[in-house]
Amino acid sequence: MVLTEARLDSDQAERGGETGSQPSVAVVVPTYNEAENLPEFVRRLFELDISISSLIVVDDGSPDGTGEVAAELARQYDGRLILIQRGKKLGLGTAYIVGFSRALAEGADYVLQMDADLSHDLEYIPDFVNELGTVDVVVGSRYVPGGGVEASWSFSRRLLSSLGNLGIRAITGLKVKDATSGFKAFRGSVLGSMDLSQFRCKGFGFQAEVAHACQRSDYNVLEYPIVFASRTRGRSKMEFAIMVEAVWRLLLLRWNRNP
Repeated sequence: MVLTEARLDSDQAERGGETGSQPSVAVVVPTYNEAENLPEFVRRLFELDISISSLIVVDDGSPDGTGEVAAELARQYDGRLILIQRGKKLGLGTAYIVGFSRALAEGADYVLQMDADLSHDLEYIPDFVNELGTVDVVVGSRYVPGGGVEASWSFSRRLLSSLGNLGIRAITGLKVKDATSGFKAFRGSVLGSMDLSQFRCKGFGFQAEVAHACQRSDYNVLEYPIVFASRTRGRSKMEFAIMVEAVWRLLLLRWNRNP
């Protein structure tokens, strides 16, 4: 893996990009109980200065009606929102696999993944897309110069996040500094080269698993600085069982699949 860092300054070099026609961009968003956040998320996404070909929402049977909200939004946005309803909670990792597969089937040149709770600032998306003109993968990173978390985070939360990330990097041997980032952008050819059925983490460990696969394949990965926000509505999906699964699966990853 060729790992680089983006710097935010006024003299930033001009980014490369696609020549000819504009690339087809798909955004994949897993949802569970995001009915309050989804309308604003969708509105802001389709108001960006770049053309989003499709938003793929993978809903795990949210009891708060997220699926119904997404279906109505799909009608409002003339089918640019694709809803995949799975009926029950099957996990973040499997939701991304389903979403990635659909994006590739739709012919997406670029595929972005992110959360629907507005903790990932959508204003970064045009920069991610521009960067994919010259790199294979963009990782929205809290742990490179210019990145971070919003001021409302407590010291204990910052410490837990930092130590957790360092621990996962130590377990997996990952070079990327933000191993658990859920805000990424891929060239379609990168995802197309992977056997998505081989990913095993159902929870947030999936993020590190994908980063590990990119590292093994020696893709050019750019860490782009982002500031991570706290969700303003709804509840976090993090559970103790998900953390245990992540540690166990990632240990197996290191033992059996050295980069």
